[in-house]
Amino acid sequence: MRHLALSASIAVLGFAAASSAQAEEGMWTFDNFPIARANASLGTAIDQGFLDRVRLSSVKYGGCSAGIVSDAGLVMTNNHCVATCVANLSTEARNYAETGFTPKTREEEVKCPGGSAEVLTDIADVTERMHKAGEGLTGSAFTRARDAEAGRIESEACAGKSDIRCQVVTLYRGGQFKLYTYKKYSDIRLAFAPEDRAATFGGDLDNFSFPRFAIDAAFIRLYENDAPAQTPTHFVWNASQPVEGTPVFVTGSPGATQRLLTQDQLMSVRDVVLPMDQLIASELRGRLIRYSEEGERQAFEAMDPIVGVENTYKRGLGRMRALTDPGFMAARAAAEADFRQRVAADPALAASAGDPWTALAQVQPALRELYAPYALLEGGTGIGTTSVAGGSQLFAWARSIVRGAQERAKPSDQRLAEFGDARMSGVQTALFAERPVYLELEQIRMEWWLSKTREWLTVDSPYVRPLLGKESPEQLSARVVSGTKLADPAVRRALWEGGLAAVEASEDPLIQYLLQIQEPTRLARSEWEEKVQAQTDRGSEALATARFAAYGDAVYPDATGTLRLSYGKIEGSDVPGQRWGPFTTFAGLWDRATGAAPFDVAPKLLAAKDRIDPTTVMNMTVSSDTIGGSSGSSVVTAAGEIVGANFDSTVLSQRNAYGYDRNVNRSVIVTTGAVTTALRDVYGMEGLVAELGASAPGVPGR
Repeated sequence: MRHLALSASIAVLGFAAASSAQAEEGMWTFDNFPIARANASLGTAIDQGFLDRVRLSSVKYGGCSAGIVSDAGLVMTNNHCVATCVANLSTEARNYAETGFTPKTREEEVKCPGGSAEVLTDIADVTERMHKAGEGLTGSAFTRARDAEAGRIESEACAGKSDIRCQVVTLYRGGQFKLYTYKKYSDIRLAFAPEDRAATFGGDLDNFSFPRFAIDAAFIRLYENDAPAQTPTHFVWNASQPVEGTPVFVTGSPGATQRLLTQDQLMSVRDVVLPMDQLIASELRGRLIRYSEEGERQAFEAMDPIVGVENTYKRGLGRMRALTDPGFMAARAAAEADFRQRVAADPALAASAGDPWTALAQVQPALRELYAPYALLEGGTGIGTTSVAGGSQLFAWARSIVRGAQERAKPSDQRLAEFGDARMSGVQTALFAERPVYLELEQIRMEWWLSKTREWLTVDSPYVRPLLGKESPEQLSARVVSGTKLADPAVRRALWEGGLAAVEASEDPLIQYLLQIQEPTRLARSEWEEKVQAQTDRGSEALATARFAAYGDAVYPDATGTLRLSYGKIEGSDVPGQRWGPFTTFAGLWDRATGAAPFDVAPKLLAAKDRIDPTTVMNMTVSSDTIGGSSGSSVVTAAGEIVGANFDSTVLSQRNAYGYDRNVNRSVIVTTGAVTTALRDVYGMEGLVAELGASAPGVPGR
């Protein structure tokens, strides 16, 4: 293996526009970051040492990003990234979303149930092994062989190491595979969260837009052996007023982009994936809102889920607009035509590459037919957002228990990938976590899922009959949710540790239901792997090889939820639908406030108005290349100083899933100046302010 270096297998890389990436384009891996190009574009002088320090200061926290900001494990992320933790720690009588969570000492910091965080410590190339594993195989045999090899690689690297996690990461849609090794923290404690209204001022109306006036920031702390983790490598806090035009770097774990898809593949996303996802998400949103209107308890329980589904819907709306924009799609088509012409002009390349475009086009009829059953029954398509069982926590636990019991009876290399030995600790951490369960909300989620699955697949579908039997969605969801005991972590642990015999003997209605539906759900998965996934992986690998041969190595992969680095400048926007300067201030917040939701200022923030310098910059925009999952990403200068955290983008920027447009793409950042002001002048967090080295007004920080 070759570690943290650009390997020989880069000859299979690809990138979004099928031509050399433009300045400021790209969510780059840390072992292939274009240092020279970034320095030339920004006028900076970063080096490999800078990249190493940034990587070791960057944190993946759940589905979000974060950054270490002190030598005692203090980490800054977004408030919406700790929303689940805040909800899990809250009660109706003590609602931290309303009051904020403001511990005055480290002893008062509270563990987030099921929380975990990771720091990327090493990258090694395993492309040759992964490609060899699939040689000569087709269909599901190809997919399973690759999964098994990935499991072996992960086990070899991380066996017996409880504080290390290994992950084989697919890059360039199968063109390259890397083994990522992470330092894992399983004790994560909440160190600060503001009032939710301070972080969400403007509500859904302001979401995915600018100007913004939100203190969407929070702090967690990494713990080891019941003590704050020692983190000597960390970002330096800089709370000075930001300056327009300043070069910055954004480090985080962006979720997923689809820039390497062919035009035929994008048509399937436009015609099949997004319409279904958007329609059913909108109904889930309606059901959750209706439930929240039933009373204070219901509003408390539904608050976090509503925010999540609204983000999903609005993100999908922006992507649909991109795929129906004639100019945007014409530019993508032209880039693909240029790529194909370059391949055709080189007889040797044309002979070796074959015709991956046609191969991928031939997969699309099967994808269009199988997307709905697979997405609704299994999830994990990689191209959509549909949540199985509506995101029901009880359903997810039951499936882990049942599937885990069935899969653990097999050798590791013959299991479903998520239950391989190297990944089992993550399954157990999620399964055993103590967290509140709201039964009425769980029933709404399951009822919605069963109803939409029946509606979308039709009553006579061979998938639907075993899913519902003789019951209605309302009857079935009420029966299994009201009767299950899986809300108790002790029950979940007993079933898991009891293995297949305990699971099959269980009288829990939700466990019985999951056992009952294994045949149709596993069938949906195997059909997808056989007819769609394997063929797509094969075609994408060939496409990646041809793309590199045509354009060279100045390329970057699609985002995959793994650590990336992008760069840009602090600046505003001047295009139709986006015309504004780069900054907002507290003075702008006071002016925008109406006193009525969602433009009502959080009580503690409003009470501190006279103590706050109105010229302090709250939020700013940056021309960096980011996507969903970048929430919480640290925004740092070339000196390694953190100046903010990414918390949003704009609706027009959602086309970034399919291609980067510098004129349009803007990341929305909460500044360290605003965060320092909130800690010091609003919430009395003197301990954290001192830890950051920004005790006095006007002091930049350590």
